[in-house]
Amino acid sequence: MSTNAKPLSDLRIIAVEQYGAGPFGSMHLADLGAEVIKIEDPRAGGDVGRYVPPYGEGEDSLFFETFNRNKRSVSLDLSTPAGRSVFEELVKVSDVVYSNLRGDVPAKIGITYDDLKHLNPQIVCVSLTGFGMTGPRQKEPGYDYVLQGLAGWMDLTGEPDGPPTKSGLSLVDYSGGFVAAISLLAGVHAARRDGKGMDCDVSLYDTAISLLTYPATWHLNAGYEPARTHHSAHPSLVPFQAFQAKDGWMVVGCAKEKFWQRLAVVVGRPEWGAEESPYGNFSKRQQRSAELLGQLEEIFLERTVDEWLEDLYAASIPCGPINDVPAALREEHTHARNLVVTTEHPRFGTVEQLASPVRVGSETPEYRRAPHRNEDMDYVARELLSLDDERLAELRSAGAFGNEHVVAAPSDEGISETEAAAR
Repeated sequence: MSTNAKPLSDLRIIAVEQYGAGPFGSMHLADLGAEVIKIEDPRAGGDVGRYVPPYGEGEDSLFFETFNRNKRSVSLDLSTPAGRSVFEELVKVSDVVYSNLRGDVPAKIGITYDDLKHLNPQIVCVSLTGFGMTGPRQKEPGYDYVLQGLAGWMDLTGEPDGPPTKSGLSLVDYSGGFVAAISLLAGVHAARRDGKGMDCDVSLYDTAISLLTYPATWHLNAGYEPARTHHSAHPSLVPFQAFQAKDGWMVVGCAKEKFWQRLAVVVGRPEWGAEESPYGNFSKRQQRSAELLGQLEEIFLERTVDEWLEDLYAASIPCGPINDVPAALREEHTHARNLVVTTEHPRFGTVEQLASPVRVGSETPEYRRAPHRNEDMDYVARELLSLDDERLAELRSAGAFGNEHVVAAPSDEGISETEAAAR
Protein backbone atom coordinates (compact mmCIF):
# COMPACT_ATOMS: atom_id res chain seq x y z
CA MET A 1 0.00 0.00 0.00
CA SER A 2 1.22 3.48 -0.82
CA THR A 3 2.46 5.43 2.16
CA ASN A 4 0.08 8.26 1.27
CA ALA A 5 -2.97 6.02 0.80
CA LYS A 6 -6.06 7.12 2.68
CA PRO A 7 -6.79 5.12 5.86
CA LEU A 8 -9.73 3.18 4.35
CA SER A 9 -8.71 3.16 0.67
CA ASP A 10 -8.79 -0.65 0.64
CA LEU A 11 -12.42 -0.84 1.80
CA ARG A 12 -15.40 -1.14 -0.56
CA ILE A 13 -18.93 -0.71 0.80
CA ILE A 14 -22.18 -1.39 -1.03
CA ALA A 15 -24.63 1.01 0.61
CA VAL A 16 -28.36 0.30 0.38
CA GLU A 17 -29.01 3.47 2.32
CA GLN A 18 -31.39 6.39 2.45
CA TYR A 19 -32.22 9.62 4.25
CA GLY A 20 -29.98 10.55 7.21
CA ALA A 21 -28.82 7.90 9.68
CA GLY A 22 -27.28 5.40 7.25
CA PRO A 23 -25.75 7.96 4.88
CA PHE A 24 -24.36 9.93 7.84
CA GLY A 25 -22.46 6.88 9.10
CA SER A 26 -21.03 5.87 5.72
CA MET A 27 -20.04 9.45 4.84
CA HIS A 28 -17.38 9.46 7.56
CA LEU A 29 -15.97 6.26 6.10
CA ALA A 30 -16.02 7.77 2.62
CA ASP A 31 -14.14 10.81 3.93
CA LEU A 32 -11.47 8.38 5.16
CA GLY A 33 -11.12 6.90 1.69
CA ALA A 34 -13.58 4.01 1.66
CA GLU A 35 -15.29 3.46 -1.67
CA VAL A 36 -18.99 3.79 -0.87
CA ILE A 37 -21.27 2.75 -3.73
CA LYS A 38 -24.85 3.89 -3.11
CA ILE A 39 -27.47 1.55 -4.54
CA GLU A 40 -30.41 3.80 -5.40
CA ASP A 41 -33.81 2.36 -6.22
CA PRO A 42 -34.88 3.74 -9.63
CA ARG A 43 -38.53 3.00 -8.85
CA ALA A 44 -38.41 5.59 -6.04
CA GLY A 45 -36.23 8.14 -7.81
CA GLY A 46 -33.27 7.15 -5.66
CA ASP A 47 -32.50 8.23 -2.11
CA VAL A 48 -35.43 10.20 -0.67
CA GLY A 49 -32.86 12.63 0.73
CA ARG A 50 -32.49 14.05 -2.78
CA TYR A 51 -35.92 15.65 -2.45
CA VAL A 52 -35.84 17.08 1.09
CA PRO A 53 -36.85 20.79 1.04
CA PRO A 54 -36.37 23.67 1.23
CA TYR A 55 -32.99 23.99 -0.50
CA GLY A 56 -33.23 21.83 -3.57
CA GLU A 57 -34.15 21.52 -7.21
CA GLY A 58 -34.80 18.40 -9.24
CA GLU A 59 -32.77 15.61 -7.66
CA ASP A 60 -30.29 17.97 -6.04
CA SER A 61 -30.71 19.14 -2.46
CA LEU A 62 -28.40 20.58 0.14
CA PHE A 63 -29.77 17.94 2.52
CA PHE A 64 -28.46 15.20 0.21
CA GLU A 65 -25.13 16.98 -0.20
CA THR A 66 -24.73 17.01 3.58
CA PHE A 67 -24.77 13.22 3.89
CA ASN A 68 -23.39 11.88 0.64
CA ARG A 69 -20.14 13.55 -0.34
CA ASN A 70 -17.26 11.36 -1.54
CA LYS A 71 -19.64 8.55 -2.59
CA ARG A 72 -20.63 6.92 -5.88
CA SER A 73 -24.15 6.21 -7.11
CA VAL A 74 -25.72 3.41 -9.17
CA SER A 75 -29.40 2.94 -9.96
CA LEU A 76 -30.22 -0.71 -9.39
CA ASP A 77 -33.60 -2.39 -9.05
CA LEU A 78 -32.98 -5.19 -6.56
CA SER A 79 -36.52 -6.48 -7.03
CA THR A 80 -35.67 -7.78 -10.53
CA PRO A 81 -33.59 -10.90 -11.18
CA ALA A 82 -31.33 -8.89 -13.45
CA GLY A 83 -30.78 -6.19 -10.83
CA ARG A 84 -30.16 -8.84 -8.21
CA SER A 85 -27.54 -10.46 -10.44
CA VAL A 86 -25.62 -7.19 -10.71
CA PHE A 87 -25.85 -6.72 -6.94
CA GLU A 88 -24.48 -10.21 -6.36
CA GLU A 89 -21.53 -9.54 -8.66
CA LEU A 90 -20.80 -6.45 -6.58
CA VAL A 91 -20.94 -8.51 -3.39
CA LYS A 92 -18.17 -10.71 -4.77
CA VAL A 93 -15.78 -7.76 -5.06
CA SER A 94 -16.78 -5.83 -1.94
CA ASP A 95 -16.14 -5.96 1.79
CA VAL A 96 -19.44 -4.76 3.21
CA VAL A 97 -23.15 -4.58 2.46
CA TYR A 98 -24.43 -1.67 4.54
CA SER A 99 -28.08 -0.73 4.85
CA ASN A 100 -30.53 1.32 6.87
CA LEU A 101 -33.96 -0.18 6.39
CA ARG A 102 -36.83 -1.44 8.54
CA GLY A 103 -35.83 -4.34 10.77
CA ASP A 104 -37.58 -7.06 8.77
CA VAL A 105 -36.47 -5.82 5.34
CA PRO A 106 -32.83 -7.03 5.13
CA ALA A 107 -34.00 -10.66 5.38
CA LYS A 108 -36.92 -10.02 3.02
CA ILE A 109 -34.71 -8.63 0.26
CA GLY A 110 -31.88 -11.06 0.90
CA ILE A 111 -29.01 -8.91 2.12
CA THR A 112 -28.10 -10.77 5.32
CA TYR A 113 -24.93 -12.80 5.74
CA ASP A 114 -26.73 -16.12 5.25
CA ASP A 115 -28.12 -14.78 1.96
CA LEU A 116 -24.74 -13.67 0.64
CA LYS A 117 -22.02 -15.83 2.20
CA HIS A 118 -22.01 -18.24 -0.77
CA LEU A 119 -20.93 -15.31 -2.94
CA ASN A 120 -18.29 -13.95 -0.57
CA PRO A 121 -17.56 -15.78 2.71
CA GLN A 122 -15.91 -12.64 4.13
CA ILE A 123 -18.78 -10.25 3.40
CA VAL A 124 -19.87 -8.17 6.40
CA CYS A 125 -23.57 -7.28 6.42
CA VAL A 126 -24.29 -4.20 8.52
CA SER A 127 -27.99 -3.50 9.06
CA LEU A 128 -28.80 -0.22 10.80
CA THR A 129 -32.53 -0.45 11.46
CA GLY A 130 -35.02 1.39 13.62
CA PHE A 131 -35.55 -1.35 16.18
CA GLY A 132 -33.21 -4.17 15.24
CA MET A 133 -33.76 -7.43 13.40
CA THR A 134 -35.33 -9.15 16.43
CA GLY A 135 -37.89 -8.21 19.08
CA PRO A 136 -41.54 -7.16 19.09
CA ARG A 137 -40.91 -3.82 17.33
CA GLN A 138 -38.77 -5.32 14.56
CA LYS A 139 -41.22 -4.42 11.78
CA GLU A 140 -41.89 -0.86 12.93
CA PRO A 141 -40.37 2.07 11.03
CA GLY A 142 -37.92 3.93 13.24
CA TYR A 143 -37.45 7.68 13.00
CA ASP A 144 -35.35 9.90 15.23
CA TYR A 145 -38.27 11.86 16.66
CA VAL A 146 -40.13 8.65 17.58
CA LEU A 147 -37.00 7.17 19.16
CA GLN A 148 -36.29 10.29 21.24
CA GLY A 149 -39.75 9.93 22.74
CA LEU A 150 -39.68 6.17 23.19
CA ALA A 151 -36.24 6.06 24.80
CA GLY A 152 -37.04 8.70 27.44
CA TRP A 153 -34.97 11.51 25.94
CA MET A 154 -37.86 13.92 25.47
CA ASP A 155 -39.04 13.40 29.03
CA LEU A 156 -35.63 14.62 30.19
CA THR A 157 -35.41 17.64 27.88
CA GLY A 158 -36.86 21.10 28.50
CA GLU A 159 -37.90 23.04 31.55
CA PRO A 160 -39.59 21.16 34.44
CA ASP A 161 -42.92 22.90 33.88
CA GLY A 162 -42.75 22.67 30.07
CA PRO A 163 -43.75 19.93 27.63
CA PRO A 164 -41.48 17.04 26.70
CA THR A 165 -39.00 18.39 24.18
CA LYS A 166 -37.03 16.94 21.28
CA SER A 167 -33.36 17.76 20.87
CA GLY A 168 -32.80 20.43 18.26
CA LEU A 169 -30.80 17.92 16.20
CA SER A 170 -31.50 14.35 15.08
CA LEU A 171 -29.03 12.93 17.57
CA VAL A 172 -30.42 9.39 17.56
CA ASP A 173 -29.94 9.21 13.78
CA TYR A 174 -26.44 10.61 13.88
CA SER A 175 -25.35 8.55 16.88
CA GLY A 176 -26.79 5.48 15.17
CA GLY A 177 -24.71 6.26 12.09
CA PHE A 178 -21.55 6.44 14.18
CA VAL A 179 -22.44 3.17 15.95
CA ALA A 180 -23.00 1.48 12.58
CA ALA A 181 -19.65 2.75 11.31
CA ILE A 182 -17.87 1.36 14.39
CA SER A 183 -19.63 -1.99 13.98
CA LEU A 184 -18.71 -2.05 10.30
CA LEU A 185 -15.02 -1.46 10.96
CA ALA A 186 -14.95 -4.08 13.72
CA GLY A 187 -16.71 -6.55 11.45
CA VAL A 188 -14.27 -6.01 8.59
CA HIS A 189 -11.31 -6.36 10.94
CA ALA A 190 -12.63 -9.70 12.23
CA ALA A 191 -13.54 -10.93 8.73
CA ARG A 192 -10.05 -10.23 7.42
CA ARG A 193 -8.48 -11.89 10.44
CA ASP A 194 -10.72 -14.96 10.51
CA GLY A 195 -11.74 -15.30 6.86
CA LYS A 196 -15.42 -15.24 7.75
CA GLY A 197 -17.94 -12.43 7.63
CA MET A 198 -21.05 -11.87 9.74
CA ASP A 199 -24.18 -9.84 10.37
CA CYS A 200 -23.97 -6.63 12.40
CA ASP A 201 -27.47 -6.00 13.76
CA VAL A 202 -27.39 -2.31 14.80
CA SER A 203 -30.45 -0.25 15.68
CA LEU A 204 -31.45 3.29 16.49
CA TYR A 205 -33.42 1.96 19.46
CA ASP A 206 -30.37 0.24 20.94
CA THR A 207 -28.36 3.40 20.36
CA ALA A 208 -30.92 5.65 22.04
CA ILE A 209 -31.35 3.38 25.07
CA SER A 210 -27.58 2.96 25.51
CA LEU A 211 -27.13 6.72 25.56
CA LEU A 212 -29.19 6.97 28.74
CA THR A 213 -25.85 6.01 30.37
CA TYR A 214 -25.40 6.81 34.07
CA PRO A 215 -28.98 8.00 34.80
CA ALA A 216 -30.09 4.52 33.68
CA THR A 217 -27.46 2.90 35.90
CA TRP A 218 -28.61 5.02 38.83
CA HIS A 219 -32.23 4.02 38.20
CA LEU A 220 -31.50 0.31 37.75
CA ASN A 221 -29.37 0.09 40.87
CA ALA A 222 -30.66 2.78 43.22
CA GLY A 223 -34.17 3.61 42.04
CA TYR A 224 -33.19 7.06 40.80
CA GLU A 225 -35.97 8.83 38.88
CA PRO A 226 -34.49 11.08 36.16
CA ALA A 227 -36.32 14.36 35.69
CA ARG A 228 -36.03 17.62 33.80
CA THR A 229 -34.03 20.32 35.53
CA HIS A 230 -34.29 24.10 35.65
CA HIS A 231 -32.13 25.79 33.01
CA SER A 232 -30.65 22.45 31.90
CA ALA A 233 -28.90 21.94 35.22
CA HIS A 234 -26.72 18.87 35.73
CA PRO A 235 -28.61 16.30 37.83
CA SER A 236 -25.99 16.20 40.58
CA LEU A 237 -23.22 18.78 40.05
CA VAL A 238 -24.09 22.25 41.37
CA PRO A 239 -23.61 24.69 39.76
CA PHE A 240 -23.45 23.32 36.22
CA GLN A 241 -26.15 24.83 34.01
CA ALA A 242 -27.28 27.69 31.83
CA PHE A 243 -27.32 31.12 33.44
CA GLN A 244 -28.87 34.29 32.08
CA ALA A 245 -26.65 37.35 31.97
CA LYS A 246 -27.66 40.94 31.22
CA ASP A 247 -27.69 40.42 27.43
CA GLY A 248 -27.85 36.68 26.83
CA TRP A 249 -27.13 33.21 28.12
CA MET A 250 -24.03 31.23 29.03
CA VAL A 251 -23.09 27.89 30.54
CA VAL A 252 -21.00 27.76 33.71
CA GLY A 253 -19.93 24.45 35.19
CA CYS A 254 -18.12 23.37 38.33
CA ALA A 255 -17.28 19.71 37.74
CA LYS A 256 -14.47 19.84 40.32
CA GLU A 257 -14.16 21.53 43.70
CA LYS A 258 -11.33 23.74 42.44
CA PHE A 259 -13.67 25.27 39.86
CA TRP A 260 -16.22 26.12 42.55
CA GLN A 261 -13.57 27.75 44.69
CA ARG A 262 -12.50 29.89 41.73
CA LEU A 263 -16.09 30.77 40.82
CA ALA A 264 -16.79 31.94 44.38
CA VAL A 265 -14.02 34.50 43.93
CA VAL A 266 -15.19 35.59 40.46
CA VAL A 267 -18.75 36.25 41.68
CA GLY A 268 -17.48 38.20 44.66
CA ARG A 269 -18.30 35.60 47.34
CA PRO A 270 -14.91 34.05 48.18
CA GLU A 271 -16.25 32.78 51.51
CA TRP A 272 -18.54 30.38 49.61
CA GLY A 273 -15.50 28.40 48.54
CA ALA A 274 -14.27 27.66 52.05
CA GLU A 275 -14.66 24.07 53.23
CA GLU A 276 -16.71 25.14 56.24
CA SER A 277 -19.10 27.14 54.03
CA PRO A 278 -22.69 25.89 53.58
CA TYR A 279 -21.66 25.43 49.93
CA GLY A 280 -18.18 24.05 50.60
CA ASN A 281 -18.46 20.71 48.76
CA PHE A 282 -20.51 18.85 46.15
CA SER A 283 -22.90 17.35 48.68
CA LYS A 284 -23.61 20.62 50.49
CA ARG A 285 -24.24 22.48 47.23
CA GLN A 286 -26.62 19.81 46.00
CA GLN A 287 -28.57 19.88 49.28
CA ARG A 288 -28.87 23.67 49.13
CA SER A 289 -29.12 23.97 45.35
CA ALA A 290 -32.30 26.04 45.22
CA GLU A 291 -30.90 28.58 47.67
CA LEU A 292 -27.47 28.77 46.01
CA LEU A 293 -28.68 28.87 42.40
CA GLY A 294 -31.16 31.61 43.21
CA GLN A 295 -28.32 33.80 44.45
CA LEU A 296 -26.08 32.97 41.49
CA GLU A 297 -28.87 33.78 39.02
CA GLU A 298 -29.25 37.25 40.55
CA ILE A 299 -25.49 37.85 40.44
CA PHE A 300 -25.08 36.77 36.80
CA LEU A 301 -27.83 39.17 35.70
CA GLU A 302 -25.64 42.09 36.78
CA ARG A 303 -23.18 41.90 33.84
CA THR A 304 -23.08 40.97 30.15
CA VAL A 305 -22.08 37.55 28.81
CA ASP A 306 -18.79 38.87 27.46
CA GLU A 307 -17.93 40.58 30.74
CA TRP A 308 -18.55 37.40 32.71
CA LEU A 309 -16.75 35.14 30.23
CA GLU A 310 -13.64 37.31 30.29
CA ASP A 311 -13.29 36.73 34.05
CA LEU A 312 -14.40 33.10 33.92
CA TYR A 313 -11.90 32.24 31.18
CA ALA A 314 -9.15 34.04 33.09
CA ALA A 315 -9.93 31.85 36.11
CA SER A 316 -9.96 28.66 33.99
CA ILE A 317 -13.55 27.86 34.93
CA PRO A 318 -15.49 25.71 32.41
CA CYS A 319 -17.83 28.09 30.62
CA GLY A 320 -19.01 29.32 27.27
CA PRO A 321 -21.66 31.40 25.54
CA ILE A 322 -24.90 29.79 24.38
CA ASN A 323 -24.50 30.51 20.68
CA ASP A 324 -27.09 30.29 17.98
CA VAL A 325 -26.06 28.21 14.96
CA PRO A 326 -24.66 31.15 12.93
CA ALA A 327 -22.53 32.20 15.89
CA ALA A 328 -21.26 28.64 16.38
CA LEU A 329 -20.20 28.52 12.74
CA ARG A 330 -18.44 31.88 13.11
CA GLU A 331 -16.46 30.76 16.16
CA GLU A 332 -12.74 31.24 15.68
CA HIS A 333 -12.13 27.71 16.94
CA THR A 334 -14.51 26.29 14.30
CA HIS A 335 -12.28 27.67 11.57
CA ALA A 336 -9.03 26.91 13.34
CA ARG A 337 -10.06 23.25 13.39
CA ASN A 338 -10.93 23.35 9.65
CA LEU A 339 -14.49 22.28 10.35
CA VAL A 340 -16.02 24.15 7.40
CA VAL A 341 -15.10 22.55 4.08
CA THR A 342 -16.17 23.14 0.49
CA THR A 343 -17.15 21.14 -2.56
CA GLU A 344 -18.02 22.33 -6.05
CA HIS A 345 -21.46 21.51 -7.43
CA PRO A 346 -22.78 22.21 -10.95
CA ARG A 347 -26.14 23.45 -9.64
CA PHE A 348 -25.25 25.00 -6.28
CA GLY A 349 -21.75 26.28 -7.05
CA THR A 350 -19.43 26.24 -4.06
CA VAL A 351 -21.14 24.33 -1.24
CA GLU A 352 -19.94 24.87 2.32
CA GLN A 353 -20.54 22.06 4.75
CA LEU A 354 -19.03 20.54 7.87
CA ALA A 355 -16.00 18.28 8.04
CA SER A 356 -16.10 14.89 9.72
CA PRO A 357 -14.84 15.05 13.31
CA VAL A 358 -13.11 11.70 12.75
CA ARG A 359 -9.39 12.40 12.47
CA VAL A 360 -6.84 9.76 11.43
CA GLY A 361 -3.27 10.91 10.97
CA SER A 362 -2.30 14.36 9.78
CA GLU A 363 -3.32 14.21 6.12
CA THR A 364 -6.14 16.59 5.18
CA PRO A 365 -9.13 14.73 3.70
CA GLU A 366 -10.30 15.51 0.18
CA TYR A 367 -13.94 16.37 -0.40
CA ARG A 368 -16.00 15.62 -3.50
CA ARG A 369 -19.62 16.57 -4.04
CA ALA A 370 -22.39 14.03 -3.62
CA PRO A 371 -23.06 12.03 -6.80
CA HIS A 372 -25.95 12.55 -9.16
CA ARG A 373 -28.21 9.52 -9.27
CA ASN A 374 -26.60 6.72 -11.34
CA GLU A 375 -23.59 8.90 -12.09
CA ASP A 376 -21.14 6.04 -11.56
CA MET A 377 -22.81 3.32 -13.61
CA ASP A 378 -20.00 3.17 -16.17
CA TYR A 379 -17.36 2.87 -13.49
CA VAL A 380 -19.20 0.12 -11.62
CA ALA A 381 -20.33 -1.83 -14.68
CA ARG A 382 -17.18 -1.63 -16.76
CA GLU A 383 -14.30 -1.17 -14.35
CA LEU A 384 -15.48 -3.12 -11.30
CA LEU A 385 -17.60 -5.82 -12.95
CA SER A 386 -16.07 -5.90 -16.49
CA LEU A 387 -19.49 -6.00 -18.15
CA ASP A 388 -19.33 -5.64 -21.93
CA ASP A 389 -21.85 -3.84 -24.13
CA GLU A 390 -23.78 -6.98 -24.94
CA ARG A 391 -24.21 -7.95 -21.28
CA LEU A 392 -25.16 -4.39 -20.32
CA ALA A 393 -27.81 -4.33 -23.03
CA GLU A 394 -29.24 -7.61 -21.73
CA LEU A 395 -29.37 -6.28 -18.19
CA ARG A 396 -31.00 -3.04 -19.29
CA SER A 397 -33.70 -4.82 -21.24
CA ALA A 398 -34.33 -7.03 -18.22
CA GLY A 399 -34.92 -3.97 -16.00
CA ALA A 400 -31.80 -4.21 -13.85
CA PHE A 401 -31.23 -0.47 -13.81
CA GLY A 402 -34.79 0.78 -14.05
CA ASN A 403 -34.88 4.18 -15.69
CA GLU A 404 -31.22 5.12 -15.89
CA HIS A 405 -32.05 8.76 -16.44
CA VAL A 406 -29.70 11.09 -14.62
CA VAL A 407 -31.22 14.49 -13.88
CA ALA A 408 -29.16 16.98 -15.80
CA ALA A 409 -27.36 19.55 -13.72
CA PRO A 410 -26.97 23.03 -15.25
CA SER A 411 -23.42 22.20 -16.38
CA ASP A 412 -20.14 20.90 -15.04
CA GLU A 413 -18.48 24.25 -15.56
CA GLY A 414 -16.60 25.36 -12.50
CA ILE A 415 -15.77 21.86 -11.31
CA SER A 416 -12.04 21.45 -10.95
CA GLU A 417 -10.09 19.12 -13.22
CA THR A 418 -9.14 17.10 -10.14
CA GLU A 419 -12.78 16.56 -9.22
CA ALA A 420 -13.77 15.81 -12.80
CA ALA A 421 -11.07 13.13 -12.94
CA ALA A 422 -12.29 11.69 -9.61
CA ARG A 423 -15.76 11.26 -11.08
